[in-house]
Amino acid sequence: MSEIVKPYNTDKSKKEEVAQMFNNISGRYDFLNHFLSLGIDHIWRRKAVNTLREIQPKRILDLATGTGDFAIALLKLNPTQIIGMDISSGMLDVGKNKMKAKQVSHIIDMQLGDSENMPFEDGYFDAITVGFGVRNYEHLEKGLTEMLRVTRSGGKIVILEFSKPKRFPIKQAFGFYSRFIIPFFGKRISKDEKAYAYLPDSVAAFPEGKAFTDILSKLGYKQVDATLVSGGIATIYTGIK
Repeated sequence: MSEIVKPYNTDKSKKEEVAQMFNNISGRYDFLNHFLSLGIDHIWRRKAVNTLREIQPKRILDLATGTGDFAIALLKLNPTQIIGMDISSGMLDVGKNKMKAKQVSHIIDMQLGDSENMPFEDGYFDAITVGFGVRNYEHLEKGLTEMLRVTRSGGKIVILEFSKPKRFPIKQAFGFYSRFIIPFFGKRISKDEKAYAYLPDSVAAFPEGKAFTDILSKLGYKQVDATLVSGGIATIYTGIK
């Protein structure tokens, strides 16, 4: 069982604290996300989206959608419906405005909801994506099981998540960057002292690599795979129902 890491370490649940954190930083999130990732997050999302081309999904669920960047990237697959779900109303408000501006609200529906208790029937979606969100789940296995429930037989789940590089010099460079640079700028730009210190702590506590693929296999995911990107800074996990 992985350690439960929370942004503020109050008496609130992890779920409540994560929602509060993203509500607090929602106005500056997009800028900070692209600034602190040096824009490389766009490349990671494109690679993750490409893993879905073979099944040509028409109904896609993007969990922990935030302001909807992953949902927008999924438009390249020409789906008929994308639902972006998040527990942060603040992030969704920014995302809804983004969808209106891009005139894609008729395809991408931004909804408030909990990944551990989703209001969808069994097997509704052809594919599910999660970008940098599963480490924020309060009950990891419950959330992953619920994702499997709402995916159709033969459907695909794609999870993009930060990982810990193992090779020199990426390991040392990313360690310094995530521990010092990200919290320094994140705190000053977002005005939330804890939010960007939570990032490296949550990455450190997450069961990455084989530990995570073992969980997916145990829960019933088939053809589980993990692909490192950018030297192991992030990993694209895939599985079939």
